[in-house]
Amino acid sequence: MRRRDFIAGIAGSAAAWPLTAHAQQGDRMRRMGVLMGYAENDSEAQAWVAAFREELEKLGWTDGRNISIETRWAASDAEAMRRFAKELVALQPDIIVSQLTVTTAALLEQTRTIPIVFAMVADPVGSGFVASLSRPGGQVTGFATLEDSLAGKWLELLKEIAPRVERIVFLFDPKAATFAEYYLTPLKTAGASSGVQVIVAPVHDVSELELIIATHARESNTGLIAMPDSFLNVHRADLTSLAARYRLPAVYPYRQFAEVRGLLSYGFDRVNNFRRAAGYVDRILKGEKPADLPVQRPTRYELVINLKTAKALGLEVPWILQQRADEVIE
Repeated sequence: MRRRDFIAGIAGSAAAWPLTAHAQQGDRMRRMGVLMGYAENDSEAQAWVAAFREELEKLGWTDGRNISIETRWAASDAEAMRRFAKELVALQPDIIVSQLTVTTAALLEQTRTIPIVFAMVADPVGSGFVASLSRPGGQVTGFATLEDSLAGKWLELLKEIAPRVERIVFLFDPKAATFAEYYLTPLKTAGASSGVQVIVAPVHDVSELELIIATHARESNTGLIAMPDSFLNVHRADLTSLAARYRLPAVYPYRQFAEVRGLLSYGFDRVNNFRRAAGYVDRILKGEKPADLPVQRPTRYELVINLKTAKALGLEVPWILQQRADEVIE
């Protein structure tokens, strides 16, 4: 065979490979459930789902062609989560994607056989979802968000932007943040070493937010750290508005807080977690077992500073801090 003909034959075969793979995936329509803990009209959550679907398409999975995707939005409502988890399991999907700790817990109340991939679970081992990060050992795997070094980083950033801070209010919802101690312990250690008092401030509903913030704002040189939990994220606009009104410098866990008047945010890129979750879905649908896929930690973090809010609080953001930021909102 002439070299030119041989290369042409190989090229022709290679061109057909993706089509063959897609045809094999399309032999049987797969079914997937998605359980989200946020409201359907939450633009941030919609962006996560869009990124997830986009990544699935790149991997050859198109809704309505070779996979059927059923999505439920629970809007931080525990009863709705249980109801929707039951609905999704009743559909007997091949796999379910879960957003949070609470949605994963709701799903596991309904099934111990259907594979589950979670996108943003804080402490999957402590929550009892997996045996270990490296060897999940069951039907569940995904992407963890806990990183205890973040606690010290939040304190460091707050002191850098508001050096007079002597008291830190650590705000979280005990129902959503069952893993609060994971951050609180290193935060107290960091506070003790830097002479900053850490005040634990659990909040149970929206009506308590203003009371807690107003009460602590009466003390001078007070700052705020918002826990990365679903309750505070859903009510991020309320929280950042109150912090601005009572002139509390605050650090938040995600960029969406800085986009709604929050002073500063530092945390992992959640869109990236959903893209990575699509990769695990693809691998499981192609035959790999969740038990063999290690739980992974975040790989991308981002720092966002809102200069307009800093100015309103009378804070001068150091130039070197601005240079380190992934985004500066002016």
